[in-house]
Amino acid sequence: MSIEYLKKAQLTPKSDASETKKIVRSILDDIEAGGDAAALEYAAKFDKYDGEVLLSPEAIEAAVALVPEKLKADIRFAHTNVKKFAEAQKATLKDIEVEVVPGLIAGQKSIPVHAAGCYVPGGRYSHIASAIMTVTTAKVAGCKHIVACSPPRPGVGIAPAIIYAAHICGADKIMAMGGVQGVAAMTFGLFGLPKANILVGPGNQFVAEAKRMLFGRVGIDMIAGPTDSLVLADGKADPMIVATDLVGQAEHGYNSPVWLVTDDRSLAEEVMRLVPLLIDDLPEVNRDNATAAWRDYAEVILCADREEMAATSDAYAPEHLTVQAEDLDWWLDRLSCYGSLFLGEETTVAFGDKASGTNHVLPTSGAATYTGGLSVHKYMKIVTWQRATKEGSRPVAEATARISRLEGMEGHARTADIRLRKYFPGENFDLSAEE
Repeated sequence: MSIEYLKKAQLTPKSDASETKKIVRSILDDIEAGGDAAALEYAAKFDKYDGEVLLSPEAIEAAVALVPEKLKADIRFAHTNVKKFAEAQKATLKDIEVEVVPGLIAGQKSIPVHAAGCYVPGGRYSHIASAIMTVTTAKVAGCKHIVACSPPRPGVGIAPAIIYAAHICGADKIMAMGGVQGVAAMTFGLFGLPKANILVGPGNQFVAEAKRMLFGRVGIDMIAGPTDSLVLADGKADPMIVATDLVGQAEHGYNSPVWLVTDDRSLAEEVMRLVPLLIDDLPEVNRDNATAAWRDYAEVILCADREEMAATSDAYAPEHLTVQAEDLDWWLDRLSCYGSLFLGEETTVAFGDKASGTNHVLPTSGAATYTGGLSVHKYMKIVTWQRATKEGSRPVAEATARISRLEGMEGHARTADIRLRKYFPGENFDLSAEE
């Protein structure tokens, strides 16, 4: 049986890429040429903000005082969980060495990058959790300098809860600047900051495009598109929970796809009945996004069995993947393409987004076929080294000389020849290139 679309997306999540590229390229060029002054001009234009760019200790302290104690406790709880998981991830990175051939030792070493730039969205929603996710992982990785950058609100500045989260998670500097100008400031080392070695964190299409353009001169976590989520559900799933989870992710943005893949027609039909009702019950600011996302980008797919469901999910490679079906271990073993996996109705994407410990900066737009999400590992350079005794270098030098000559790289070959002559004088070596 081929899959059946009970609901098919009318659109695909693509921005006006050409116009976005043109705008971002112009801003980046202006700021690189004009430095601090140009960045401030764009901040005044787009952020409508002329306050302190790098927050002073006094400004941080004042913002912290505005955060309710209960919210502080929740932020600390989330930070503890993210830190604990990040520390466990880091423990999987081991420095190693191995004797490749007698006398030749090769090794691997993990070195954190020096400076990390963490972008924290603060437009429609104040992404407190993004500060926790990005700053905490950079701190655990061992980055020596961490900047948290978030767009200020006109006349107000950065949301106090974002400032508190960035501060307790270990940001060395907190910068009140949004969009392309914020990304540029971190990359170019403006306002006395060290130049970022890596840029991480979600953002709108302009932030994503700026990161894409700057990739190469700096590292990035990933090139991100609109957030997306897929639910795998069988006939035993609770349709109200499935529908609620879909709506919860659809509110991210008007072009945020949500997908339901099931082998049970009655479940699919009930979820399709419930979703519009749940969307109508949202506050207006959330309702508009969810309405558009469900209308234009959502899909409901009916499959013959769980194997076809799993294959369909892997083909979509969703950012967030929820399984509400029996035999969770089977799904864990079978599924292979996702950013983060949520097994059983007892957990949900929002848990991972906010407080459970796994990171919410994840691959979108099918990128989960080749990469995972943000982790301690993204901030680490895995480098190699080697050393050898004279005897250990002998077989490697012989092979290197011959391979190099076959490739036509005589200079390479001679770096091996000279060592053989020095270490083993009087010996004859066959170092010619033979087809």
